[in-house]
Amino acid sequence: MVSRRLLLTQLLLLLAGCASFNSKDSSKLGKLVIGVVAYGEEGRSIDEYDGFIKYLEGRIKTLIELEPAYNEVKAVEQIQRQVWSLVFASPGLAAIAISKANYLPIFPQQGVDNRGSVLVVLKDSSIRTLADVNGKSLALGQPGSATGYYVPLYELYGSTLSEIQISPTPKTTLEWVANAKVAVGALAKDEFDRYRTEFRDRAFRVLHTSRRIPTGSVLISPQIERNQQQLIQQAMNEAVPAIAQAAGYIPNTPPPDYKTLITFIEKVKPIEARIREKPAPLYVP
Repeated sequence: MVSRRLLLTQLLLLLAGCASFNSKDSSKLGKLVIGVVAYGEEGRSIDEYDGFIKYLEGRIKTLIELEPAYNEVKAVEQIQRQVWSLVFASPGLAAIAISKANYLPIFPQQGVDNRGSVLVVLKDSSIRTLADVNGKSLALGQPGSATGYYVPLYELYGSTLSEIQISPTPKTTLEWVANAKVAVGALAKDEFDRYRTEFRDRAFRVLHTSRRIPTGSVLISPQIERNQQQLIQQAMNEAVPAIAQAAGYIPNTPPPDYKTLITFIEKVKPIEARIREKPAPLYVP
């Protein structure tokens, strides 16, 4: 009699375990934190993620929290600390997350397919070549930005600038060039095209355009277990187009290759400490 009861108990436990397995262990995920960069007009509206979060919560039965960072510096901190479970990252942040924090890119973000970085001057500026930038003042974007920070530093490696200022937004970069606060401004080509029309009283000229830069990516933290990663990826792959589009990613598509961009970042890392100097030498002594 005892053995029959024991057998029945074991059977019930086995059935309960199967039910738990059939839920694909989603309860083990705990809380997911999704990190995004949202500052000024450059970031995607926080409200645009609402439908995606509700959908993903329903699919994986897990509480999801959206944590916006209002500049790339804060985003880099959260990535390096692996606070964010999922990251909707710009190209520069994606490269850092992969190379410095072992995040795994899973989907490309929507965006400009042929994204690039530009160095901009006033139309009547005497600066005509990259060599002419020597001894001039420069506005860079936030550390963590590929188009506004890392790629321009790579392009100007070996130069010495009179001064480098860090701009909070691409629009501010153009304002500084327009007002002659700096001689040269670095920003993404699509951002330059977007904001240049707001300065009708000042005409700009593109001094230099970088090579193609990949789009951003959605990345997943190495803290998320492999089977849990697969569960999240499957749910994101199966999202209806309207949900994926609102969140800004492209399902069922491999992420970009960031090897070249990572190489750029590694090249300029040793000179980052020198950009605050006056003059600012962009080379290793």
